[in-house]
Amino acid sequence: MLTRRQLRVKVMQCIYALTQSKDDSLEKQEKFLKVSVENTYTLYLLMLSLLRELHTMAENHVRHETKKYLASASDNFPDKEKFIKNQLLLQLVNNPALTNELKKRKIKGWYLNEDYVKIIYKEIVVSRFYENYMKQEGASYGEDKNLIIDLFREVIAPNEKLYEFFEDDRLTWVDDIPLVNTFLLKQFKAIKKDQALSFFLPQLLKDEQDMDFAKKLLAKTLLNNAALEDEIQGKTPNWDKDRIADIDAILLKMAICELMNFPSIPERVSINEYLEIAKEYSTPKSSIFINGILDKLVREYKEDGKLKKTGRGLL
Repeated sequence: MLTRRQLRVKVMQCIYALTQSKDDSLEKQEKFLKVSVENTYTLYLLMLSLLRELHTMAENHVRHETKKYLASASDNFPDKEKFIKNQLLLQLVNNPALTNELKKRKIKGWYLNEDYVKIIYKEIVVSRFYENYMKQEGASYGEDKNLIIDLFREVIAPNEKLYEFFEDDRLTWVDDIPLVNTFLLKQFKAIKKDQALSFFLPQLLKDEQDMDFAKKLLAKTLLNNAALEDEIQGKTPNWDKDRIADIDAILLKMAICELMNFPSIPERVSINEYLEIAKEYSTPKSSIFINGILDKLVREYKEDGKLKKTGRGLL
Protein backbone atom coordinates (compact mmCIF):
# COMPACT_ATOMS: atom_id res chain seq x y z
CA MET A 1 0.00 0.00 0.00
CA LEU A 2 2.71 2.49 1.01
CA THR A 3 5.31 3.21 -1.66
CA ARG A 4 8.84 4.48 -1.12
CA ARG A 5 7.70 7.99 -2.06
CA GLN A 6 5.05 7.99 0.68
CA LEU A 7 7.66 6.75 3.14
CA ARG A 8 9.92 9.65 2.12
CA VAL A 9 7.02 12.02 2.81
CA LYS A 10 6.55 10.53 6.27
CA VAL A 11 10.28 10.94 7.00
CA MET A 12 10.00 14.56 5.83
CA GLN A 13 7.07 15.08 8.22
CA CYS A 14 9.10 13.67 11.11
CA ILE A 15 12.04 15.97 10.43
CA TYR A 16 9.72 18.95 9.99
CA ALA A 17 8.03 18.17 13.32
CA LEU A 18 11.44 18.02 14.99
CA THR A 19 12.47 21.34 13.38
CA GLN A 20 9.34 23.06 14.63
CA SER A 21 9.48 21.63 18.16
CA LYS A 22 13.28 22.01 18.54
CA ASP A 23 13.28 18.47 19.95
CA ASP A 24 16.39 16.64 18.73
CA SER A 25 15.39 13.24 20.11
CA LEU A 26 16.03 10.65 17.38
CA GLU A 27 14.20 8.01 19.42
CA LYS A 28 11.06 10.16 19.58
CA GLN A 29 11.10 10.80 15.83
CA GLU A 30 11.61 7.11 15.06
CA LYS A 31 8.56 6.37 17.20
CA PHE A 32 6.61 9.11 15.40
CA LEU A 33 7.59 7.56 12.06
CA LYS A 34 6.43 4.09 13.12
CA VAL A 35 3.11 5.42 14.43
CA SER A 36 2.56 7.52 11.30
CA VAL A 37 3.08 4.47 9.07
CA GLU A 38 0.75 2.30 11.19
CA ASN A 39 -1.89 5.06 11.22
CA THR A 40 -2.15 4.80 7.43
CA TYR A 41 -3.42 1.25 7.84
CA THR A 42 -5.76 2.38 10.62
CA LEU A 43 -7.28 4.94 8.26
CA TYR A 44 -7.71 2.26 5.59
CA LEU A 45 -9.53 -0.02 8.03
CA LEU A 46 -11.62 2.87 9.29
CA MET A 47 -12.85 3.55 5.75
CA LEU A 48 -13.83 -0.11 5.35
CA SER A 49 -15.53 0.07 8.72
CA LEU A 50 -17.51 3.09 7.50
CA LEU A 51 -18.94 1.03 4.64
CA ARG A 52 -19.97 -1.65 7.12
CA GLU A 53 -21.64 0.98 9.30
CA LEU A 54 -23.50 2.35 6.28
CA HIS A 55 -24.82 -1.15 5.63
CA THR A 56 -26.02 -1.41 9.25
CA MET A 57 -27.72 1.97 8.98
CA ALA A 58 -29.42 0.89 5.76
CA GLU A 59 -30.70 -2.26 7.48
CA ASN A 60 -32.15 -0.19 10.31
CA HIS A 61 -33.75 2.15 7.82
CA VAL A 62 -35.42 -0.75 5.97
CA ARG A 63 -36.79 -2.13 9.25
CA HIS A 64 -38.19 1.29 10.10
CA GLU A 65 -39.74 1.61 6.64
CA THR A 66 -41.72 -1.62 7.07
CA LYS A 67 -43.48 -0.16 10.15
CA LYS A 68 -44.44 3.23 8.69
CA TYR A 69 -47.89 4.18 7.42
CA LEU A 70 -47.08 7.17 5.22
CA ALA A 71 -45.82 6.79 1.67
CA SER A 72 -42.18 7.56 0.82
CA ALA A 73 -39.93 7.61 -2.22
CA SER A 74 -38.64 4.12 -1.44
CA ASP A 75 -42.15 2.71 -2.09
CA ASN A 76 -41.38 3.01 -5.80
CA PHE A 77 -38.41 0.66 -5.56
CA PRO A 78 -39.08 -2.97 -6.62
CA ASP A 79 -36.96 -4.27 -3.73
CA LYS A 80 -36.44 -2.02 -0.72
CA GLU A 81 -33.72 -4.38 0.55
CA LYS A 82 -31.67 -4.28 -2.62
CA PHE A 83 -28.95 -2.02 -1.20
CA ILE A 84 -28.42 -4.18 1.89
CA LYS A 85 -28.22 -7.21 -0.40
CA ASN A 86 -25.39 -5.59 -2.37
CA GLN A 87 -22.88 -8.38 -2.84
CA LEU A 88 -19.75 -6.25 -2.46
CA LEU A 89 -21.08 -4.69 0.75
CA LEU A 90 -21.85 -8.17 2.07
CA GLN A 91 -18.27 -9.24 1.32
CA LEU A 92 -17.20 -6.56 3.78
CA VAL A 93 -19.92 -7.15 6.36
CA ASN A 94 -19.58 -10.95 6.40
CA ASN A 95 -15.78 -11.02 6.43
CA PRO A 96 -14.58 -12.63 9.70
CA ALA A 97 -10.93 -11.80 8.95
CA LEU A 98 -11.79 -8.11 8.63
CA THR A 99 -13.98 -8.26 11.74
CA ASN A 100 -11.14 -9.78 13.76
CA GLU A 101 -8.66 -7.17 12.51
CA LEU A 102 -10.99 -4.33 13.51
CA LYS A 103 -11.43 -5.88 16.95
CA LYS A 104 -7.71 -6.53 17.38
CA ARG A 105 -6.87 -2.91 16.57
CA LYS A 106 -9.83 -1.64 18.64
CA ILE A 107 -11.12 0.42 15.73
CA LYS A 108 -14.44 1.86 16.87
CA GLY A 109 -14.18 5.23 15.18
CA TRP A 110 -17.87 5.41 14.29
CA TYR A 111 -19.28 4.33 17.65
CA LEU A 112 -18.99 7.86 19.05
CA ASN A 113 -19.21 9.57 15.65
CA GLU A 114 -22.46 8.20 14.25
CA ASP A 115 -23.45 11.65 12.97
CA TYR A 116 -20.83 11.33 10.22
CA VAL A 117 -22.29 7.99 9.16
CA LYS A 118 -25.74 9.61 9.00
CA ILE A 119 -24.40 12.46 6.87
CA ILE A 120 -22.87 10.05 4.37
CA TYR A 121 -25.93 7.79 4.33
CA LYS A 122 -28.28 10.71 3.61
CA GLU A 123 -26.09 11.80 0.71
CA ILE A 124 -26.06 8.25 -0.64
CA VAL A 125 -29.85 7.80 -0.67
CA VAL A 126 -30.42 11.10 -2.50
CA SER A 127 -27.71 10.42 -5.08
CA ARG A 128 -28.60 9.55 -8.67
CA PHE A 129 -26.41 6.44 -8.41
CA TYR A 130 -28.50 5.04 -5.56
CA GLU A 131 -31.83 5.97 -7.18
CA ASN A 132 -30.94 4.42 -10.56
CA TYR A 133 -29.67 1.29 -8.84
CA MET A 134 -32.74 0.86 -6.63
CA LYS A 135 -35.21 1.41 -9.49
CA GLN A 136 -33.85 -1.56 -11.44
CA GLU A 137 -35.02 -5.07 -10.63
CA GLY A 138 -32.27 -7.49 -9.69
CA ALA A 139 -28.54 -6.88 -9.94
CA SER A 140 -25.48 -8.74 -11.10
CA TYR A 141 -22.27 -8.77 -9.09
CA GLY A 142 -20.81 -6.30 -11.59
CA GLU A 143 -23.70 -3.89 -11.08
CA ASP A 144 -23.39 -4.17 -7.31
CA LYS A 145 -19.69 -3.48 -7.57
CA ASN A 146 -20.16 -0.49 -9.89
CA LEU A 147 -22.60 1.08 -7.42
CA ILE A 148 -20.07 0.94 -4.58
CA ILE A 149 -17.34 2.32 -6.85
CA ASP A 150 -19.57 5.23 -7.92
CA LEU A 151 -20.76 5.97 -4.39
CA PHE A 152 -17.24 5.84 -2.99
CA ARG A 153 -15.74 8.01 -5.72
CA GLU A 154 -18.53 10.59 -5.99
CA VAL A 155 -20.17 10.66 -2.54
CA ILE A 156 -17.96 9.23 0.21
CA ALA A 157 -14.38 10.19 -0.74
CA PRO A 158 -15.11 13.87 -1.58
CA ASN A 159 -17.25 14.50 1.52
CA GLU A 160 -15.89 17.60 3.29
CA LYS A 161 -17.34 16.72 6.71
CA LEU A 162 -15.60 13.36 6.60
CA TYR A 163 -12.34 15.04 5.59
CA GLU A 164 -12.62 17.45 8.52
CA PHE A 165 -13.23 14.54 10.88
CA PHE A 166 -10.08 12.75 9.74
CA GLU A 167 -8.07 15.97 9.77
CA ASP A 168 -9.07 16.70 13.38
CA ASP A 169 -8.48 13.13 14.52
CA ARG A 170 -4.87 12.63 13.36
CA LEU A 171 -2.61 15.16 11.67
CA THR A 172 -0.80 12.71 9.36
CA TRP A 173 -4.11 11.51 7.90
CA VAL A 174 -4.34 14.67 5.80
CA ASP A 175 -1.67 13.25 3.50
CA ASP A 176 -2.95 9.67 3.81
CA ILE A 177 -6.55 10.34 2.73
CA PRO A 178 -5.86 10.56 -1.06
CA LEU A 179 -3.56 7.54 -0.86
CA VAL A 180 -6.09 5.37 1.01
CA ASN A 181 -9.02 6.47 -1.15
CA THR A 182 -7.11 5.71 -4.35
CA PHE A 183 -6.05 2.31 -3.03
CA LEU A 184 -9.62 1.45 -2.01
CA LEU A 185 -10.95 2.34 -5.45
CA LYS A 186 -8.36 0.06 -7.04
CA GLN A 187 -9.46 -2.74 -4.72
CA PHE A 188 -13.14 -2.25 -5.50
CA LYS A 189 -12.37 -2.38 -9.21
CA ALA A 190 -10.23 -5.51 -8.87
CA ILE A 191 -12.37 -7.55 -6.45
CA LYS A 192 -14.15 -10.67 -7.68
CA LYS A 193 -17.25 -12.48 -6.46
CA ASP A 194 -15.23 -15.38 -5.06
CA GLN A 195 -12.41 -13.22 -3.64
CA ALA A 196 -10.42 -14.59 -0.70
CA LEU A 197 -11.23 -13.12 2.71
CA SER A 198 -7.67 -11.80 3.02
CA PHE A 199 -8.18 -9.50 0.00
CA PHE A 200 -9.23 -6.64 2.26
CA LEU A 201 -6.23 -7.11 4.55
CA PRO A 202 -3.27 -6.29 2.28
CA GLN A 203 0.26 -5.74 3.51
CA LEU A 204 0.97 -2.16 4.50
CA LEU A 205 4.52 -2.36 3.16
CA LYS A 206 5.91 -4.48 0.36
CA ASP A 207 8.55 -5.91 2.72
CA GLU A 208 10.63 -5.09 5.79
CA GLN A 209 13.28 -3.48 3.59
CA ASP A 210 10.95 -0.54 2.97
CA MET A 211 10.63 0.23 6.68
CA ASP A 212 14.40 -0.24 7.12
CA PHE A 213 14.88 2.27 4.30
CA ALA A 214 12.65 4.83 6.04
CA LYS A 215 14.32 4.37 9.44
CA LYS A 216 17.82 4.62 7.99
CA LEU A 217 16.90 7.70 5.92
CA LEU A 218 15.50 9.41 9.02
CA ALA A 219 18.46 8.54 11.24
CA LYS A 220 21.17 9.38 8.71
CA THR A 221 19.56 12.72 7.86
CA LEU A 222 19.15 13.77 11.49
CA LEU A 223 22.54 12.57 12.71
CA ASN A 224 24.38 14.29 9.86
CA ASN A 225 22.37 17.50 9.92
CA ALA A 226 25.35 19.86 10.34
CA ALA A 227 27.36 18.26 7.52
CA LEU A 228 24.32 18.28 5.23
CA GLU A 229 23.72 21.97 5.95
CA ASP A 230 27.33 22.68 4.96
CA GLU A 231 26.80 20.81 1.67
CA ILE A 232 23.75 22.95 0.86
CA GLN A 233 25.46 26.19 1.95
CA GLY A 234 28.39 25.44 -0.33
CA LYS A 235 26.09 25.27 -3.34
CA THR A 236 24.02 28.34 -2.41
CA PRO A 237 26.64 31.00 -1.58
CA ASN A 238 24.24 33.85 -2.34
CA TRP A 239 21.49 32.45 -0.13
CA ASP A 240 21.16 32.97 3.59
CA LYS A 241 20.07 29.59 4.99
CA ASP A 242 17.17 31.35 6.73
CA ARG A 243 15.83 32.31 3.29
CA ILE A 244 15.57 28.70 2.16
CA ALA A 245 12.09 27.33 2.89
CA ASP A 246 12.09 24.80 5.72
CA ILE A 247 10.62 22.06 3.52
CA ASP A 248 13.16 22.75 0.76
CA ALA A 249 16.03 22.48 3.23
CA ILE A 250 14.66 19.21 4.63
CA LEU A 251 14.15 17.70 1.17
CA LEU A 252 17.65 18.72 0.11
CA LYS A 253 19.19 17.11 3.20
CA MET A 254 17.18 13.94 2.68
CA ALA A 255 18.10 13.79 -1.00
CA ILE A 256 21.82 14.26 -0.32
CA CYS A 257 21.65 11.66 2.45
CA GLU A 258 19.94 9.21 0.09
CA LEU A 259 22.44 9.82 -2.69
CA MET A 260 25.36 9.08 -0.36
CA ASN A 261 23.96 6.24 1.75
CA PHE A 262 21.78 4.12 -0.52
CA PRO A 263 24.03 2.79 -3.31
CA SER A 264 21.33 0.55 -4.81
CA ILE A 265 19.02 3.50 -5.61
CA PRO A 266 19.96 5.25 -8.89
CA GLU A 267 20.70 8.93 -8.40
CA ARG A 268 18.10 9.95 -11.01
CA VAL A 269 15.43 8.00 -9.14
CA SER A 270 16.30 9.76 -5.88
CA ILE A 271 16.35 13.20 -7.47
CA ASN A 272 13.05 12.69 -9.29
CA GLU A 273 11.34 11.49 -6.12
CA TYR A 274 12.31 14.61 -4.18
CA LEU A 275 11.39 16.90 -7.05
CA GLU A 276 7.90 15.39 -7.13
CA ILE A 277 7.55 15.75 -3.35
CA ALA A 278 8.70 19.39 -3.59
CA LYS A 279 6.07 20.13 -6.23
CA GLU A 280 3.36 18.85 -3.89
CA TYR A 281 4.56 20.15 -0.53
CA SER A 282 6.61 23.28 -1.15
CA THR A 283 6.62 26.45 -3.27
CA PRO A 284 6.04 26.53 -7.06
CA LYS A 285 9.75 27.15 -7.75
CA SER A 286 11.10 24.73 -5.18
CA SER A 287 11.59 21.81 -7.55
CA ILE A 288 13.71 23.99 -9.89
CA PHE A 289 15.81 25.22 -6.97
CA ILE A 290 16.30 21.71 -5.55
CA ASN A 291 17.05 20.21 -8.95
CA GLY A 292 19.77 22.79 -9.61
CA ILE A 293 21.56 22.11 -6.34
CA LEU A 294 21.31 18.31 -6.62
CA ASP A 295 22.59 18.31 -10.20
CA LYS A 296 25.66 20.29 -9.09
CA LEU A 297 26.27 17.95 -6.18
CA VAL A 298 25.91 14.79 -8.29
CA ARG A 299 28.45 16.07 -10.83
CA GLU A 300 30.83 17.02 -8.03
CA TYR A 301 30.43 13.69 -6.22
CA LYS A 302 31.05 11.75 -9.42
CA GLU A 303 34.20 13.75 -10.20
CA ASP A 304 35.49 13.17 -6.67
CA GLY A 305 34.54 9.48 -6.72
CA LYS A 306 32.18 9.93 -3.76
CA LEU A 307 29.05 8.69 -5.52
CA LYS A 308 29.19 4.91 -5.70
CA LYS A 309 26.11 3.21 -7.07
CA THR A 310 25.63 -0.53 -7.46
CA GLY A 311 22.92 -2.85 -8.73
CA ARG A 312 20.65 -3.16 -11.75
CA GLY A 313 19.46 -0.23 -13.82
CA LEU A 314 22.44 1.98 -13.03
CA LEU A 315 24.22 2.02 -16.37
